[in-house]
Amino acid sequence: MRHAGTQEIETPRLLLRRLLPSDAPMMYANWASDPEVTRWLRWTPHKDVAETRELLAAWALLYPNEDYYQWAIVEKASGQVFGSISIYNSLAGEPQQKAEWPGRDISEGIWEPGYCIGRGWWNKGYTTEALDALVEYWFKNTDSNWLACCHAAENPASGRVMTKAGFVYDHDAEYHKFDGSPVPCRCYAVTREHYLERKESF
Repeated sequence: MRHAGTQEIETPRLLLRRLLPSDAPMMYANWASDPEVTRWLRWTPHKDVAETRELLAAWALLYPNEDYYQWAIVEKASGQVFGSISIYNSLAGEPQQKAEWPGRDISEGIWEPGYCIGRGWWNKGYTTEALDALVEYWFKNTDSNWLACCHAAENPASGRVMTKAGFVYDHDAEYHKFDGSPVPCRCYAVTREHYLERKESF
């Protein structure tokens, strides 16, 4: 599979770029320390800004890898880093997913966007704008034919973001937090064909 790595992406309101250790204070303040933001995510709120900085330093070492995709979401108008969005191979962490995507080519893994934004930026269309840009980036810069996307069943707002970005519901499943806790979820997919059809309709 051809990969492209984490390159800068610009949308009308957002700049998507690599996260830096220097982003730690804004990441901690704007979303990583908020239990409401992390409620349905695999990880728990950060205890302090040092924990955030340590994580960002570890991520910085992965950026040279062409199959590593992790962006900061920056509001261009204010310069605030208010969220993150990534694409990761979920098959690596949840091998049971292999049986949950019948008819899909998973020989190169199950690539899935994940996103998280601060509460102050909810309900303004920012996540959809970022996810739309990532779908376009993926199909323009890789030769993958599809993307998966899943959300906690109790967080339907995330599902609305996915459908607005062109994803179509596929099946119910279960993912696990880093502590092993199971989370019922709903899984969606978008294919290269559907992406191209959708693009032509706009």
